[in-house]
Amino acid sequence: MNPLWSNIFRKPGYEGTLAYFLGTIPTFATLGRRDLVFLESIIHLRNYNPGETVFSEGDIGSGMYIIRSGRVRIEMKDEQGVSQVQADLEAGDFFGEIALTTPRPRIATATATEQTVLVGLFRADLLDAIRKHPAMASKILLGLTRVLSERLQHAGLRLREQSYAHLKSVQEDQA
Repeated sequence: MNPLWSNIFRKPGYEGTLAYFLGTIPTFATLGRRDLVFLESIIHLRNYNPGETVFSEGDIGSGMYIIRSGRVRIEMKDEQGVSQVQADLEAGDFFGEIALTTPRPRIATATATEQTVLVGLFRADLLDAIRKHPAMASKILLGLTRVLSERLQHAGLRLREQSYAHLKSVQEDQA
Protein backbone atom coordinates (compact mmCIF):
# COMPACT_ATOMS: atom_id res chain seq x y z
CA MET A 1 0.00 0.00 0.00
CA ASN A 2 1.20 3.51 -0.78
CA PRO A 3 2.48 5.20 2.46
CA LEU A 4 0.40 8.28 1.69
CA TRP A 5 -2.80 6.25 1.75
CA SER A 6 -1.84 4.03 4.67
CA ASN A 7 -1.82 7.08 6.98
CA ILE A 8 -5.44 7.77 6.10
CA PHE A 9 -6.65 4.27 6.95
CA ARG A 10 -4.41 3.44 9.89
CA LYS A 11 -4.82 5.46 13.07
CA PRO A 12 -2.24 5.19 15.82
CA GLY A 13 -3.30 2.62 18.37
CA TYR A 14 -2.42 2.10 21.99
CA GLU A 15 1.21 1.44 21.00
CA GLY A 16 1.60 5.12 20.12
CA THR A 17 0.26 6.46 23.41
CA LEU A 18 2.15 7.86 26.34
CA ALA A 19 0.59 5.17 28.54
CA TYR A 20 2.16 2.47 26.34
CA PHE A 21 5.54 4.24 26.50
CA LEU A 22 5.32 4.39 30.32
CA GLY A 23 4.76 0.62 30.37
CA THR A 24 8.15 0.13 28.70
CA ILE A 25 9.91 1.78 31.66
CA PRO A 26 11.13 -0.77 34.28
CA THR A 27 9.57 1.19 37.16
CA PHE A 28 6.12 0.81 35.59
CA ALA A 29 6.56 -2.42 33.60
CA THR A 30 4.29 -4.48 35.86
CA LEU A 31 1.39 -2.01 35.71
CA GLY A 32 -1.67 -2.98 33.73
CA ARG A 33 -3.10 -0.91 30.91
CA ARG A 34 -5.66 0.79 33.16
CA ASP A 35 -2.96 1.68 35.71
CA LEU A 36 -0.77 3.09 32.95
CA VAL A 37 -3.63 5.28 31.69
CA PHE A 38 -4.04 6.54 35.26
CA LEU A 39 -0.29 7.21 35.49
CA GLU A 40 -0.49 9.10 32.21
CA SER A 41 -3.06 11.41 33.83
CA ILE A 42 -0.71 12.48 36.65
CA ILE A 43 2.56 12.98 34.76
CA HIS A 44 3.86 16.16 33.13
CA LEU A 45 5.61 16.63 29.79
CA ARG A 46 8.51 19.09 29.64
CA ASN A 47 10.52 20.25 26.63
CA TYR A 48 14.21 21.14 26.96
CA ASN A 49 16.58 22.77 24.50
CA PRO A 50 20.18 21.60 24.02
CA GLY A 51 22.28 22.80 26.95
CA GLU A 52 19.25 23.50 29.17
CA THR A 53 19.54 22.33 32.76
CA VAL A 54 16.84 19.98 34.02
CA PHE A 55 18.10 20.27 37.61
CA SER A 56 21.35 21.19 39.31
CA GLU A 57 23.40 19.46 41.96
CA GLY A 58 22.17 20.75 45.31
CA ASP A 59 18.61 21.52 44.15
CA ILE A 60 15.95 19.95 46.33
CA GLY A 61 14.52 17.05 44.33
CA SER A 62 10.81 17.04 43.55
CA GLY A 63 10.42 14.07 41.23
CA MET A 64 11.76 11.73 38.59
CA TYR A 65 12.16 12.15 34.85
CA ILE A 66 11.83 9.73 31.96
CA ILE A 67 13.32 10.59 28.59
CA ARG A 68 10.59 10.38 25.96
CA SER A 69 12.93 11.67 23.23
CA GLY A 70 16.35 13.27 23.16
CA ARG A 71 19.35 12.86 25.44
CA VAL A 72 20.36 13.96 28.94
CA ARG A 73 23.83 14.09 30.49
CA ILE A 74 24.25 13.43 34.22
CA GLU A 75 27.30 15.06 35.84
CA MET A 76 28.68 15.17 39.38
CA LYS A 77 31.41 17.39 40.76
CA ASP A 78 34.51 15.70 42.15
CA GLU A 79 36.43 16.78 45.28
CA GLN A 80 38.06 19.62 43.31
CA GLY A 81 34.69 20.87 42.00
CA VAL A 82 35.31 19.62 38.46
CA SER A 83 32.26 18.13 36.73
CA GLN A 84 32.58 14.47 35.81
CA VAL A 85 30.18 12.82 33.37
CA GLN A 86 28.38 9.95 35.11
CA ALA A 87 26.00 8.97 32.33
CA ASP A 88 24.65 9.92 28.93
CA LEU A 89 21.01 8.88 28.91
CA GLU A 90 18.63 8.45 25.96
CA ALA A 91 14.99 7.76 25.21
CA GLY A 92 13.53 5.24 27.66
CA ASP A 93 16.08 5.97 30.39
CA PHE A 94 14.97 7.55 33.67
CA PHE A 95 16.66 9.44 36.47
CA GLY A 96 15.96 11.29 39.71
CA GLU A 97 13.60 8.65 41.08
CA ILE A 98 14.87 8.96 44.66
CA ALA A 99 13.22 12.41 44.80
CA LEU A 100 9.82 10.71 44.65
CA THR A 101 10.31 9.44 48.17
CA THR A 102 12.33 12.16 49.87
CA PRO A 103 12.94 15.88 49.31
CA ARG A 104 16.74 15.68 49.48
CA PRO A 105 19.32 17.76 47.58
CA ARG A 106 20.19 16.38 44.14
CA ILE A 107 23.64 14.78 43.99
CA ALA A 108 24.13 15.49 40.29
CA THR A 109 23.27 17.93 37.52
CA ALA A 110 21.09 16.82 34.59
CA THR A 111 21.40 18.70 31.29
CA ALA A 112 19.67 18.14 27.95
CA THR A 113 22.30 17.59 25.25
CA GLU A 114 19.83 17.86 22.36
CA GLN A 115 16.19 18.77 21.91
CA THR A 116 14.57 16.64 24.61
CA VAL A 117 11.09 15.77 25.84
CA LEU A 118 10.92 14.55 29.43
CA VAL A 119 8.08 12.91 31.27
CA GLY A 120 8.02 14.12 34.87
CA LEU A 121 6.42 12.33 37.78
CA PHE A 122 6.51 14.58 40.82
CA ARG A 123 6.26 13.75 44.51
CA ALA A 124 3.27 16.09 45.06
CA ASP A 125 1.29 14.28 42.35
CA LEU A 126 2.24 10.88 43.73
CA LEU A 127 1.21 11.91 47.26
CA ASP A 128 -2.11 13.15 45.89
CA ALA A 129 -2.58 9.81 44.10
CA ILE A 130 -1.83 7.97 47.36
CA ARG A 131 -4.68 9.85 49.04
CA LYS A 132 -7.18 9.55 46.17
CA HIS A 133 -6.21 6.23 44.51
CA PRO A 134 -4.21 4.20 47.06
CA ALA A 135 -4.38 0.88 45.18
CA MET A 136 -2.95 2.31 41.96
CA ALA A 137 -0.41 4.46 43.79
CA SER A 138 0.81 1.43 45.74
CA LYS A 139 1.51 -0.37 42.44
CA ILE A 140 3.57 2.60 41.28
CA LEU A 141 5.45 2.65 44.59
CA LEU A 142 6.12 -1.10 44.43
CA GLY A 143 7.63 -0.66 40.97
CA LEU A 144 9.73 2.22 42.24
CA THR A 145 10.87 0.15 45.23
CA ARG A 146 11.84 -2.75 42.96
CA VAL A 147 13.96 -0.51 40.72
CA LEU A 148 15.62 1.27 43.65
CA SER A 149 16.41 -2.10 45.25
CA GLU A 150 17.94 -3.40 42.01
CA ARG A 151 20.07 -0.26 41.64
CA LEU A 152 21.17 -0.43 45.27
CA GLN A 153 22.12 -4.09 44.91
CA HIS A 154 24.07 -3.31 41.72
CA ALA A 155 25.91 -0.45 43.46
CA GLY A 156 26.72 -2.73 46.41
CA LEU A 157 28.17 -5.36 44.10
CA ARG A 158 30.29 -2.74 42.33
CA LEU A 159 31.59 -1.47 45.66
CA ARG A 160 32.47 -5.00 46.71
CA GLU A 161 34.33 -5.59 43.43
CA GLN A 162 36.25 -2.34 43.87
CA SER A 163 37.05 -3.22 47.47
CA TYR A 164 38.39 -6.66 46.44
CA ALA A 165 40.44 -5.09 43.65
CA HIS A 166 41.88 -2.51 46.06
CA LEU A 167 42.66 -5.18 48.68
CA LYS A 168 44.36 -7.33 46.05
CA SER A 169 46.39 -4.36 44.86
CA VAL A 170 47.52 -3.57 48.41
CA GLN A 171 48.49 -7.22 49.00
CA GLU A 172 50.49 -7.29 45.75
CA ASP A 173 52.29 -4.09 46.73
CA GLN A 174 53.21 -5.61 50.10
CA ALA A 175 54.52 -8.82 48.50
